[in-house]
Amino acid sequence: MNLKYKSTRSADKTVTASEAILKGLADDGGLFVPEYIPKLDVSMDELKSMSYQETAYAVMKQFLTDFTEEELKHCIDRAYDSKFDTEVIAPLVKVGDTYHLELFHGATIAFKDMALSILPHLLTTAAKKNHVTNEIVILTATSGDTGKAALAGFADVPGTKIIVFYPKGGVSRVQELQMVTQKGSNTSVVAIHGNFDNAQSGVKAIFEDKELEKELAEAGYQFSSANSINIGRLVPQVVYYVYAYAKLLENGEITSGEEINVTVPTGNFGNILAAYYAKQMGVPIAKLICASNENKVLFDFFQTGIYNKNREFILTSSPSMDILISSNLERLIYAIAGQDAEKNSGLMAQLRETGAYEITAEMRDKLSDFAGGFATEKETAETIRATYERTGYVMDTHTAVAACVCAQYRKDHADGRKCLVASTASPYKFIHSVMTAIDAKYADTDEFELVDELSRISGTDIPKAIEEIRNADIRHTAECDADQMKATVKEILGV
Repeated sequence: MNLKYKSTRSADKTVTASEAILKGLADDGGLFVPEYIPKLDVSMDELKSMSYQETAYAVMKQFLTDFTEEELKHCIDRAYDSKFDTEVIAPLVKVGDTYHLELFHGATIAFKDMALSILPHLLTTAAKKNHVTNEIVILTATSGDTGKAALAGFADVPGTKIIVFYPKGGVSRVQELQMVTQKGSNTSVVAIHGNFDNAQSGVKAIFEDKELEKELAEAGYQFSSANSINIGRLVPQVVYYVYAYAKLLENGEITSGEEINVTVPTGNFGNILAAYYAKQMGVPIAKLICASNENKVLFDFFQTGIYNKNREFILTSSPSMDILISSNLERLIYAIAGQDAEKNSGLMAQLRETGAYEITAEMRDKLSDFAGGFATEKETAETIRATYERTGYVMDTHTAVAACVCAQYRKDHADGRKCLVASTASPYKFIHSVMTAIDAKYADTDEFELVDELSRISGTDIPKAIEEIRNADIRHTAECDADQMKATVKEILGV
């Protein structure tokens, strides 16, 4: 069966998976979604003995039906190789009474590597399949992790250029250094004067600019995206939830068919949406627990049915979640609206015009798979410290938000189900916040001095990604105001 994709904002046109990956965003500004969520065609008993690469093929072949077996396996083998520092790609670690799925063993030590290692290969394969001759310009806004993972994935990939915008002062020092030291003749990094939502809105506006699209086409370019708005980013993220359940089964931690809860630290809603898709595919997941930091726009949405971005933007110690416009939520809204593109479009127009919208009672009833929770800055730090003192395990700030919310949920609901926590970044990536949480004496210590100390107290090796940036040259120094992003892109491309 050939699975087609359509926009969340119009019902009249379908595209293939490769066309959706190439475009990134639909022409009407909507996001591409599959016409239905396919079911797994292998049992958990078969999956439990599979490698990560084999699991990736079993999941992705269901979504990307216009890729041949050879094409898809080639993309998977190129992506999940020695650039990961552990052979199993996504290790499961038992921490106290929860299971942490460590998604940070790739080249940039954050979960974005799981999808952005394969996206360049999916994209270049899709370009060949669709006889694209233009150079593909990857345009991305980042709250810290997507930018570096995309830069690393696309650096020097023939037929592509990549431009990344990030909020100046809104990412950690390590995140910034990872981006501004990036090598590659086709890479550009620009700091904007504003926050992540400004960067993301600017990128979406550029994608929707038909005049600019024409200008670029004449110059031999076309845009695509590496953000989780690209379905080629989202589908690979489904894989690790399927893999984690199968491994819990293989390790005897759960019995066949036993339901688990999954807690995901959430900003742009892509990572938890992937878990929702895994559930739809047949993975026995009971609750999807959406963990927010103090920018708790999603928590409030799940509590009230009202999405309202009109609030103070708070810079926290978990900057990848400092987001007030969660782009991927649109895919869920479309689903709970009964795939009604008109209804979804109306809500998105309200969000654009007033910064808020309210879903119907009928739509709220369809959110029963989800629960929301949030952790304050104090609770996040306390979770890091207490977990370290109790178990010796050190987690980053984003994972700590999820671990804290997971514990709150269990307590409040007396829910004894096993819980999987998506561990989204290495503690080395947010080292200052992590080490200060463990002991206030580290508050004034230089980040790179703390690297050796973290290695010592946690008994873990310093990741290659950290060693590489310690003395790397700064290659990207460009900055611009949020309203100058389009002009900056044209300047970079010489259009």
